[in-house]
Order: sequence, then C-alpha cells, then structure tokens
Amino acid sequence: MVKSLETGRQSLMGSHSVAGVSPVEGSGGETPKTALAPQSELLKPGIKAPVQETLLTPRFYTTDFEAAAQLDISAQEAELLAIVEELRADYNRDHFVRDEEFKQCWDHIDGETRVAFIDFLERSCTSEFSGFLLFKELSRRLKNRNPILAEAFNFMARDEARHAGFLNKSMADFNLSLDLSYLTKNRTYTFFPPEWIIYTVYLSEKIGYWRYILVYRHMEKHPEHQIYPLFRKFESWCQDENRHGDFFKALLRSQPQLWNNWKARLWVRFFLLSVFATHTLTVFERATFYQSIGIDPREYNIRVIEETNNTAARAFPLILNTNHPEFFRRLEQCSDLNLKIAEISNSDAYGGKLRSSIVKFCQKLPLIASIVGHLLQTYLIKPVDAESLRGTVH
Repeated sequence: MVKSLETGRQSLMGSHSVAGVSPVEGSGGETPKTALAPQSELLKPGIKAPVQETLLTPRFYTTDFEAAAQLDISAQEAELLAIVEELRADYNRDHFVRDEEFKQCWDHIDGETRVAFIDFLERSCTSEFSGFLLFKELSRRLKNRNPILAEAFNFMARDEARHAGFLNKSMADFNLSLDLSYLTKNRTYTFFPPEWIIYTVYLSEKIGYWRYILVYRHMEKHPEHQIYPLFRKFESWCQDENRHGDFFKALLRSQPQLWNNWKARLWVRFFLLSVFATHTLTVFERATFYQSIGIDPREYNIRVIEETNNTAARAFPLILNTNHPEFFRRLEQCSDLNLKIAEISNSDAYGGKLRSSIVKFCQKLPLIASIVGHLLQTYLIKPVDAESLRGTVH
C-alpha cells in the first residue's frame, strides 16, 4: 500500500507543481487555554517533524479497493456524472496563486499566535494530503473497474493536492515546511471499509466547507483580523470541499445499505458524533489561533457543528439533536477533560519528581473514562429523523 501511495506522492510533486504545490519547497463557559507545544521539532533545517499521532491528528486511510470497485452506483449515476462534469471544469485552476500579498516578511506574527497558526497550517496540510493519497490510490485502482468513480477521485485528488501544496507553501513563509514524502512513508495507515470511508469523507468535506466559509465571512466583516492572505482564498477553497461532499452524498445515496436500515442509522449517529466531538476538541485545543483572528472558539464550534449537522440531513437518514441542552455541554466537558490530559502529557514534574509513562497513563485513565461516558450519553440523545424532513431541508 505504501509503495503505491508513493507513486501518488510523486504525481503530486510532478503534475501539480505548476500550481505551486511542491510539498517541501521552502520560501458554555470560559474558553480554555490552547494545548499547543511551544516549539517546533525539526527533521532537518526548515523541515518540521510531524506532530505526534493521536486520535485528534489527521489520519491516513486505506480501504478495500476491490469492494470499492464493485460499488453499484446506477441509482445515482446521473447525479454523479453531473458532479464529475463540475469537477472536470476545474473552476479553481487559477485560484491558488501566491500573489504579491504573500511576498513579504511575516516575522511580525510571533509568540503564541505564530505557534498556533503554524499548527493550524500543519494539520490542515496533513489532512488535505491524506485526502490526496486516498483519492489518487482509489482512482488508480478503479480505473479499469469503475471509470466514473475513478475519474471523480482523480479530479478530487487534484484539488486536494493543490490545497496541501498551498498550505505547505504558506508554512514556508514561517521558515518551516512538511516533507510529504516522509509522511507518506512513515505515517500509520488506518484501514476503513468503503462504507466507513464514504461516511467519514462526506462529513469531513462538509464540515471543512463550513469551517472555511465561516472564517472567510468573518474576515469580510472584520478585515482588521486578516493577519495573513491565505484567508482570502477560503471562499473558492471551500467550494472545492462542497463539491467533494456533494459527490460523496450522491455516492452514499446510491448505496441503500448506508442509510435505509437500522444498522445504518446507528452508524450514522456514531460518525456524526465522532466528527463533531473531534471538531470540538481540536477547536478548543487551538483556542489561541481562533482568538488571534477575532473568532470566539465556542461560538465558532457551535455554528460549524449546527450547520454541518443540518447539511447532513440531505444525505443521512437522521441527524443529531444539537438543540438538546446536554449536547454541547457534554462535548465541551470532553474538551475540558482533553485539555487536562494534554497537560499531563506535556508536564514531567509531579511532586518534585519526574513522572513515568505508567504514572501518566494512570492519571489519564479516569479522564479518558469520563470522556467516553460523556460521549455515550450524547450518543443516546434521541436523534432527529431526517428522512421525514427531507423536503424541507435547505
């Protein structure tokens, strides 16, 4: 698998380099504190070491390509072909250009803001690159088996490559970049069956749309917070995310087993909650970044989740009841506990002595159990039947 993904990485470095995406070229309460490391570790000068892999870091995925090739998409073929035509049009081919606004010194962005912004760029770049690798491999494996899907995945890989490269070039403005070749070879690949891939990528693209568009709209209203020109690219950027999500929505609806039975309803609740919980934890971990651009992390998190949840009603048989008084309260409790876990991980001193990994694990265990308990209680909140609302959802 890694060998074939390396082929995809070479495609990113080659066929998309014209767009400036060379992966390693340099040039309910008080918002909690951020949990970012104060300094960046380096693989070599100018090349940042990847963040430690955790449940919250962007993951690299592989899947059952044979099962993916056998997907029967006939029920939604017309809609899928229409989206492929949109992808082929490549509306953003000239959008990701580093204009004169980028060509300046960015040393005035310093301190916690700089650390938080680099963390945002790194995680976003890693996430986009992960999508590129998966889509490129799906396109290669399905080329002679399911040409409609293969073509769509090829176009989506193109978009993800541009995003990843543009973010990596932005990191280079802060004298750092990621070695995406190193990531390809050294990151752990998580296996998801095609059904899970469809659920997670659909939600990832749609929540990505809302994350980007809400930041863009905020910057339009408050240009004084426009600390870096990347944010000006977010309007067209998020349209890529939206098109990708629409493709996966049509793909999902072409598979009745993913939405038209009781098992699917349980899985939908699980993936919605997983994505929303992960978003909550990462937003509060990056509180410093959002505050630096004038965004209240708590309000932003709630808006992103509510909008994504409402959007998901177009694809899923149910959505979560985000209006329930316990919903966001429990997610924010999970965030508080997660930050305490991060404090334990980042601190060695305890009672004047160094803490061993075993001691740290024992201290984390009750906090982890509490997070699981809150998530379970949130999962059990009665969901909203989206099928009955389908004609009224916009």
